[in-house]
Amino acid sequence: MSSRLGEILVRDSLISSDQLKQALDYQKREGGRLGTCLVKLGLVSDEDITAVLSRQYGVPSINLKFYEVDPQVIKLIPQETAVRYQIVPLSRVGSTLTIAMTDPTNVFAMDDIKFMTGFNVEPVVASETAIVEAIGKFYGAVESVEELDKVMKDLAGEEAALELTQEEQDMDLASLEKAAEEAPIIKLVNLILTDAVKRGASDIHVEPYEKEYRVRFRIDGVMQNVMAPPMKLRDAITSRIKIMSKLDISEKRLPQDGRIMMKYAKDGKKKELDFRVSIVPTLFGEKIVLRLLDKENLRLDMTKLGFEKESLDKFTRAILRPYGMVLVTGPTGSGKTNTLYSSVARLNTPDTNIMTAEDPVEFQLPGINQVQMKDQIGLNFASALRAFLRQDPNIILVGEIRDFETAEIAVKAALTGHLVLSTLHTNDAPSTISRLMNMGIEPFLVATSVNLIAAQRLVRRVCAQCKEPMQITPQALVDAGYTPEESKSTTIYHGRGCSTCNNTGYKGRVALYEVMEVTDELKELILVGASALELKKKALEGGMITLRKSGLMKVAAGMTTLEEVVRETVL
Repeated sequence: MSSRLGEILVRDSLISSDQLKQALDYQKREGGRLGTCLVKLGLVSDEDITAVLSRQYGVPSINLKFYEVDPQVIKLIPQETAVRYQIVPLSRVGSTLTIAMTDPTNVFAMDDIKFMTGFNVEPVVASETAIVEAIGKFYGAVESVEELDKVMKDLAGEEAALELTQEEQDMDLASLEKAAEEAPIIKLVNLILTDAVKRGASDIHVEPYEKEYRVRFRIDGVMQNVMAPPMKLRDAITSRIKIMSKLDISEKRLPQDGRIMMKYAKDGKKKELDFRVSIVPTLFGEKIVLRLLDKENLRLDMTKLGFEKESLDKFTRAILRPYGMVLVTGPTGSGKTNTLYSSVARLNTPDTNIMTAEDPVEFQLPGINQVQMKDQIGLNFASALRAFLRQDPNIILVGEIRDFETAEIAVKAALTGHLVLSTLHTNDAPSTISRLMNMGIEPFLVATSVNLIAAQRLVRRVCAQCKEPMQITPQALVDAGYTPEESKSTTIYHGRGCSTCNNTGYKGRVALYEVMEVTDELKELILVGASALELKKKALEGGMITLRKSGLMKVAAGMTTLEEVVRETVL
């Protein structure tokens, strides 16, 4: 379109060839459409551009400066759609909706609006400057994340290269690769990745929907909307991330997993970033989730994880035993890997052979032999464990016990003089015993092999910058689990919300732990097939701190809020 517009303007003697060259050079430097660049340089007026576009496309033109639109008509098209397609709805007569557009040949935009509103669409042409002003006037200021505005302008300048057909089967590989390597796409993807690091996100979600394309970050365990790139950039962004992850950009039907390693300068220091990439095909395109593996967030000091003193003493005692099994349980994203890495870091000495089977290997630890699982070639937890037993190990870390075969080999390893560390997905420590027996492990093997089980959850920390006491009735504290005496002397804190915590009142996370040491009394109960409830009762008699109790202690210490503890634990 740019070259045709320039040619028409030269032909009509509105600008000279030298002025066109000047405008094209400006466009390359600053980005944006050619018409907008010509207006900015003062070479033509907005009205001249609109008149030329009107003749070029064969549709009427309109001067939006003097046009008032009915608010009911504006409501027919959301602001996001208006910004994405650079359109403004003008009027509705019967079943026909008239819209002002910068590019009336954009059939995707017209089809989308027709489907969204149910009306026939009649386009008129207006200049980009006029449409941007009209969107600001009728919808209010357009919100954007930091730096995104400039990147989006760059993208507009490369529009022709990024116009991708929505029919995936018609899209050739060369087009995908070319679009993914365009400078603005590289800038946008880099912006998303670095912005996630700045905000302290643990995951980035890039999600395509029928009429929306959005990017969300998981910060301190909670999802937050960050930006909504234009829908037409979907395939270019996906291809760029696939190229960075060394994945197959032509494969759109199957899930893929990869990894991105990149360097990032922060405060004058070079920082290595490691992203684990998972791509899954959905109804409207491929959803991408990037897990940020930041070594600086890995706490290998066990005293700083969130253990109560009694619980830490029990846990340390169990991992320092020469053999047996220590299990860490909890849902996905509860910090189990961090706890296991802290354990092996504590045990990592020159006279110890430590082997780990992980899926995936999240952090590389010096002095520890880490093995990445590859199910497609038969390297799973069970086969890795068998191989480990021939490698003269002292300590074995198994990423997760998922089936009977893995559980059986892990138990046998624990009984034959090895310390085995692993994870399971259970709600609390006592129910882990029942889970192992349900997998098919005999009660006497469970009783003799398991040293200790630690269940954990992550809760958000109260922001230290805006922390303040809050009023709460003693009865509410009693209902949450405090004794009547404790409820009278406990002060509850919350975050007021400030710029440090992005007005959430929370900054960072801390773990809650329920540590159950398998004592002789518990072993006897396991041997007779006691229920999880009976095991819990006996463990509480032995001084076990439950997840709820661990949370209440942290609330009383001003580390987290009652809402967080109630959300993550049960009485």
